[in-house]
Parts: sequence; C-alpha cells; structure tokens
Amino acid sequence: MSTPSTRTPLRNATLGSLTGVTTPAYDRATVTPGIVHFGVGGFHRAHQACYLDKLLANDPSWGISGVGVRPADVRMRDALVPQDCLYTLTLKAPDGTVTTSVIGSIIEYRYAHDGPEAVLERLADPATRIVSLTVTEGGYNFSASTGEFDASDPEIVADLAGNAPPTTVFGLVVEGLARRRDRGVPSFTVMSCDNIAGNGRMARSTFLAYARLRDADLADWIEGHTSFPNSMVDRITPATPAELADEVAARTGIADAWPVVAEPFTQWVIEDDFSCGRPSFEKAGVQVVADVTPYELMKLRLLNSGHQALCYFAYLLGYRYVHDAAEDPDIRNLLRRYMTEEGKPTLEPLPGVDVDGYIDTLLERFANPAIADTVARLCQDSSNRIPKWLVPVIGDRLTQHGGVDFAAAVVASWTRYDEGVDEQGDPIDVDDPLADRLVGLARRSRTEPLAFLSEESLFGDLATREEFTTPYLWALETLRTKGARETLRELLA
Repeated sequence: MSTPSTRTPLRNATLGSLTGVTTPAYDRATVTPGIVHFGVGGFHRAHQACYLDKLLANDPSWGISGVGVRPADVRMRDALVPQDCLYTLTLKAPDGTVTTSVIGSIIEYRYAHDGPEAVLERLADPATRIVSLTVTEGGYNFSASTGEFDASDPEIVADLAGNAPPTTVFGLVVEGLARRRDRGVPSFTVMSCDNIAGNGRMARSTFLAYARLRDADLADWIEGHTSFPNSMVDRITPATPAELADEVAARTGIADAWPVVAEPFTQWVIEDDFSCGRPSFEKAGVQVVADVTPYELMKLRLLNSGHQALCYFAYLLGYRYVHDAAEDPDIRNLLRRYMTEEGKPTLEPLPGVDVDGYIDTLLERFANPAIADTVARLCQDSSNRIPKWLVPVIGDRLTQHGGVDFAAAVVASWTRYDEGVDEQGDPIDVDDPLADRLVGLARRSRTEPLAFLSEESLFGDLATREEFTTPYLWALETLRTKGARETLRELLA
C-alpha cells in the first residue's frame, strides 16, 4: 500500500521508473501534434486518445493537442499540464480483472481563455490535419426539433462581433480555417466523436452556419474543402470516482491527479472521408467504413436509449448505481423488450452483425459492477439526450405503425423524475440545462396531462400523436398512483 509520500508523480521524467503498468511504447519527445481535440474529458481519454496511443510508435506525427473552452476545463488543465499530459487508464472487467496503463498520446493541453492566439495558431499549423470534438450532445448549439443553429446564443453573438478573440469552439475552429485559407494551407478535417446520429453531418451543418454568419465566402471555401466524417464511438466511461486516484496509487504507486476508469469493451467506426490525411486507424482496431449510419443507429438506439430507459425508473426505485439497476428483473426485462421490440425494428440492415447478440452484450455491460457507473450520470442532460436518441425511435415506430409502449413509458418516467421529488418525498436534483422549465412543465402536467410534451423543441409534434399520447398518459398516471415498480410490472405483463 503506497502512502502519499511514496507515490511516484506521473510525468515524462518518471516514466522509466514505473513498474506494474503499461507505459507508452514510443519516445514522447519525438511526438508532434497532428490532431487538435476540443473537449478533453473522461470519454476522450478512455477512447480516442487510447486508440492514438497505439499508433504513435509507428507514426509519431499524430499526437493530440487538447483544448478546453468551458470554465470547467480549468480543472483539466490543472490536472494534466503538471503531469506532461500523461494519465492512467484503468479497465475493469465484469470478472474482476483490473488493468492500468499510462496513456501518452495527449502531448499538450491549452485552456483557450488563457491564450486564444496559441490555440488559433495550432489550428492554422499545417501539421494539424484533424480537429476532433467531444463537446457533448449539447455542444453543437442547435435546436433538437428544427436542427437549426442557434445564432442568438450570447457567446456566439460575441464571437461573431469580432471585437475580441473567439472563445467558442465555433469561433476558434472557423478562425483557424480562415487563417489556413488565407495562407494557402489545406483544410483540416473536422471529426465529431459525439453521441449524435449523423454527428459529422451535424458538425458540418452547425460550423457552416456559423461561418456563413461570419463570412459567406469563407463558408463557401469550408463547404468545398473541409471534410466532416461521421463516426460512432462506444465505451462506457463513468465520471472518475473520488476513490480512483487512491486505488490506482495503491496498486501501482503512481500519483495521478485525474485518472480515468472504463470498461474493456471499446468500438470506433469512422467514415473514410478526410480532407488532409489520417492516421492508420485500422492498425489500432478502428473500423473505417464507407457508411457509418447503420452502426451509429444501432448504438444510439440500443445502448444510449437503453441507458435512458434504465435511469429514471431506476432512480425512482431507489437505485443509485447502474449495475444494481441492471440486475433488477423488471428493469432488465424493460431494457430487453424496448431494445428488441421497438429499437431494433428501426435499425438499418447490418450485414454480418448479430443485433440480438449485441443486445445480450449490452445487458452484460450495463450490469458490470466494477465500473460503478451512477444512475445520476445517466439522468444528466436529458433534454440533450432524449430528443437525439429516443424521440427518433418513436418517430420511426409511428411511421412503421408499430407500438411505442416502452418508449412512451420511458418518456413518462422522465416526466415523473423531472417533477423533482421521488416516491419517498425526497428532492431530486434535476441536472439539466433546461431544468427550471422542465420541472415546471412536469409539475404542471399533473393538471394539464400533456404539458411536458408541449415542449416542441424536444418532442416535435408528439403531443398531437394519439398513438403515442395514449401509452404515455397511461404510464404517467400509473407512475403517480401506483409507483415505478407496479408500472413496470403492468407494462411488462
């Protein structure tokens, strides 16, 4: 057991002294940045950075320059920079197997507000060939119902005014592209790695919308020269638990200011559409394909929507960890039936993919006790998740004239959760950018049953679709009068 005084600080100078962990198989001094990544969080460090770490021994020109733009990113700066941007990744399997490795692919990190000019020049550097994004579903600044870019956002307005250096990802990336155009440097690729169907198309639409508001000629140049490949990413990565740093130190002797934990399963599928070259992703296990759509629909409509199917019922039933909830027979049955009967029929053909086997794997992954993912994490930011993951399933099912009983019950459980009080009368902390409005609508729906669905920016016209409102209203009334357990049992009977 290591004590704070005996822990080895994680930095370049100490890599050679570390034992019992895998360390970078390359000389970090030779690595140069070829990718600028916005949104360096737990998922990026457990996923994309991990793949790149496997490739740098053969091609050191694809190091990652990390950028933060949100106030919360100050913490990441303060954790990574003193460690030369090294960190530990711990993988925990359901059978109890635990492995820890040191990841070295992020070679620099900048908080944009500390010096936007340095970020802009990194973007303009010809060595930068890809700009990648994990800025969350809400980071693309568009209406969930219309898909239109929100030009009224105050930070966007400030960037477009041009009176100061840009501070948003849109302002920084588009200014970087403007400098490349003016200097005769080819455009980099903008590669979204967020959980949005058609994430590349969404990135293209929103960045072009911003560019057109700034300069129509620049927007035309971007439209003609910049690739926005779609991608699908998958690895369950919970928020770093408070005890992980001590756990890593006890097993390895390493002092890591912000370690990451994830499941062993990982998948990355990328559309082969790059405007300025790309790493040999295939050598690290990435699937590079002509069309990502079937893969992303499978993941978003089964895994991501499955998380939403689980989380609100789980919270109302008193569960706080995902693995505990996933072992509950009623919740497990709900997940399987939603995925099989409603999610699966909306997928595109996936030759060679066993979708039923994928569903079995998802249920096993959800029940992995070693990950200790929290129900609260899955409940966060629902107004950015449900419209992008579950509402499209509902729309497709209604078009198919298929049933939506399970999806409607999920939306009803979200409504009940957003009332902000659990079944024991204790407060629920609704962590959502639209929390104030949604809590008000959820409570109002006790007297105006369709009030929650009236938020067209989230639900479109679902409030007018009787084939949806009938099972929704039944589930919502049953949740309120009989509770979550009885609702599940009647729903599944």
